Amino acid sequence: MRIIWSIIASVLLTLPGLCAELAKPNDPYFAQFNPELAPEPKGLLLHKNDKLAICGDSITEQKMYSRIMETYLTVCRPDLNVSIRQYGWGGETAPGFLARMTNDCLRFKPTIATTCYGMNDHGYGPYREDIGKRYRDSSTIIVRAFKAAGARVVQGSPGCVSHKDPPLNTNLCQLRNIGVEIAESEHVGFADVFWPMLTAEVEAHKLYGTNYWIAGADGVHPGWAGHLVMAYAFLKALGLDGEVGTFTVDLASGKAQASKGHEVISSKGGEVQLKSSRYPFCAVGKLGDDNSIRSGMSLVPFNEELNRLTLIVKNGKAQKYTVTWGKEGRSYTAEQLAKGINLAADFVDNPFMPAFSNVDKAVTEKQKYETKQIKQIFHGLAGSKYVDMGDPEMAHFAAMLDSLSEKIIAETEKTRTPFVKAIKMAFVPVTHSIIITPE
Repeated sequence: MRIIWSIIASVLLTLPGLCAELAKPNDPYFAQFNPELAPEPKGLLLHKNDKLAICGDSITEQKMYSRIMETYLTVCRPDLNVSIRQYGWGGETAPGFLARMTNDCLRFKPTIATTCYGMNDHGYGPYREDIGKRYRDSSTIIVRAFKAAGARVVQGSPGCVSHKDPPLNTNLCQLRNIGVEIAESEHVGFADVFWPMLTAEVEAHKLYGTNYWIAGADGVHPGWAGHLVMAYAFLKALGLDGEVGTFTVDLASGKAQASKGHEVISSKGGEVQLKSSRYPFCAVGKLGDDNSIRSGMSLVPFNEELNRLTLIVKNGKAQKYTVTWGKEGRSYTAEQLAKGINLAADFVDNPFMPAFSNVDKAVTEKQKYETKQIKQIFHGLAGSKYVDMGDPEMAHFAAMLDSLSEKIIAETEKTRTPFVKAIKMAFVPVTHSIIITPE
């Protein structure tokens, strides 16, 4: 706690004033909001072998946007070799995380961290200056504590609530603006979660009907569509360029080329066989379902900006071609193919799906254990309660719960290690074929 208390003493109670305002959609609903222009990422914020801490409240503890982020970084950017822990805690505020960040987070020496607080800080009522001050002060100390520990930071805004509650969302917008000011003052990254979620929900109501809730059925906890929008905001804030790979096929010569992370095994007569050690982000689901990742992808430019697996076909003599990838075939003009098509966006059920699913399942199990590790073991209740839960593993740890010792930490890390290894084992190269047939 020594680092944090020294930072608390140095926190300024005021930060720079208002900056330029973000452009608003042409909809009367948005007139009540005054979102400040957020800083853009300056290149890739992630470094090779980074240790990423994903910190937040119950929305983070849902292990949905954090799972999208970890699976994405595992399969789309394996070259970065980023290791990830999620630290979600239901009901938490920025001051709440500040009180536990040394014990729970800094001890694992993260090199980069994302935060997502404000939903509970805003008190579920109209904005007040004391709400803003408490959020500002605690969030600033958190950022400075991470920086003092050698970690880069992305200050995340809160999300939105159901847009039928304007006073709550104007409050959350104020906290978002405070986050912008903190990011600029402290020279750290900023993830705008609030504005993309709010605008996506209004757009979804136009596209899919008014029963579509980006902020979830309870107005606070998003389903998969909302979490996809959140993950999009954080991945963009990390400066990722979205290039998963490019395959170039010359129909005249019969030759094919592939970018780094992919290998051409054979190419003949418009059929190319490839071996890929980078995956696109794969998602299924109905477009009108607010609990669908695929649906969330229709509301933000996720595929365009973060998920580009491009096929370029040169020297096609026919006007149109059918591209078959896996079980699915789609028709394109020669002009479209020459410019390049995004396989990740166009082919939902593609050859990467089985392997992608295995990685995602392994990520899910690891993140589940991380909640257990922090909430139940590091902050354990009476050991007898764990025994009553019928969990042999918890009974094993209960005997050592008198104090949080290095021995307990080492024991929990031994338990976590197989979950980490399972992700690596699930992430295997995928062999697949693309067939280009003239129509």
